[in-house]
Amino acid sequence: MFTLTLDEPHDPARNKLIDRARGEFAEMPGLRLNLRQAQRLWGLDATSCEDVLDALVDEGVLTRTRDYAYVRRLGTP
Repeated sequence: MFTLTLDEPHDPARNKLIDRARGEFAEMPGLRLNLRQAQRLWGLDATSCEDVLDALVDEGVLTRTRDYAYVRRLGTP
């Protein structure tokens, strides 16, 4: 499992994972993942995966549903 360095928001490895996740959601507009599914998909521990997903929520790329699934925000290119 891969762990991010959470103290360094501009870490190239972290940014690469965020870009990868952004790309996955862009390529598959109907993609809906909970935290555990995303962990398996990207080979991340829970904390690191949540960091990646939260970064995309903060960017406005993703939204988190009431049942804690992450989906692409409507109108996101």
